Amino acid sequence: MKLTIERSVLLKSLGHVQSVVERRNTIPILSNVKLDATPDGLKLNATDMDLEIVETAEAQVQDAGATTAPAHTLHDIVRKLPDGSQIELTYNAEDSQLALRSGRSRFSLSCLPVEDFPAMVGGEFSHNFAVSAGDLRALIDRTRFAISTEETRFYLNGIYLHATKSDGVDVLRAVATDGHRLARFEVPLPEGAGGMPGVIVPRKTVGELRKLIDETGMDVSISLSETKVRFGFDEATLTSKLIDGTFPDYERVIPTENDKVMEVDRKLIADAVDRVSAISTEKSRAIKIALEKGVVTLSASSPEAGSAVEEVEASFDAGPLEIGFNSRYLMDILGQIEGEAARFDMADAASPTVIREVSDGAAIYVLMPMRV
Repeated sequence: MKLTIERSVLLKSLGHVQSVVERRNTIPILSNVKLDATPDGLKLNATDMDLEIVETAEAQVQDAGATTAPAHTLHDIVRKLPDGSQIELTYNAEDSQLALRSGRSRFSLSCLPVEDFPAMVGGEFSHNFAVSAGDLRALIDRTRFAISTEETRFYLNGIYLHATKSDGVDVLRAVATDGHRLARFEVPLPEGAGGMPGVIVPRKTVGELRKLIDETGMDVSISLSETKVRFGFDEATLTSKLIDGTFPDYERVIPTENDKVMEVDRKLIADAVDRVSAISTEKSRAIKIALEKGVVTLSASSPEAGSAVEEVEASFDAGPLEIGFNSRYLMDILGQIEGEAARFDMADAASPTVIREVSDGAAIYVLMPMRV
């Protein structure tokens, strides 16, 4: 194998594939990236057995061939080479070494046999459709913060993606929850997505997918089977196992009878929560919200730090109400609202609160209260 490639091209592709590779691996081959020099360019492949990325980079291939090299080491070397430099990669099968030359720099990396590199069996993808990069970005960004990190409830460790109806309109909906807060966002259902199975896309896959979306303005092709999902980009393909579990009936968690409604400037209340929460303890992050006609009072106190109180103007006509929230969870939700005004639908101090953007019904957030 012998090829020449521009540093920035190789660095971009290595940046994508090496982030799939775990830093600590009990199986040595999984620490490596597969490099396959073909007439179409350099094909890079990395996997952790649950997630696989394949990307093709433009390169001048003198001799076709394939090998595997340490992913993180190769990425670090290329990252530290000067901008604009040309890189020559040569693999010698006799000593299983990959030689990297660039300017006056010379590196030799130990390789593992390409035959040992695992192949992720794709299987039959029963549903195929395309989603615009903007819609897919919004589905992820508006919900991923609520993904659970609790491994015992593994079925909450991802985003639940499914087709459903909203006010009689077909939509593609993303839902995530960790039991303390829930995020739901939807976009019009893409053509060809009708009848797709509801799937749970794992947290790590969501992170890798989000990086790739930032670098494309094109539609993203999505292929689904019962056990896998594949996202197709211009030069890259991301294939992932799905979480094998049943996502809970989230509709039962979203209250519909909350009759105490507050509308408030999103930035004003977010800034006030941020300031007041400086006093709350690191463990609970609790703040209290007291509502009266026309005003909301935020407060926090801790034995060590003292107390804080701030008032914010708000539209509220119901009777007085006091409710406590985890300030970080509340800030996460307010950070997702893009419009100027946020709406809080509340019932009492012990019931979940529904938070949404006044001007946009595509997103709904549910936040559980806490005792303060």
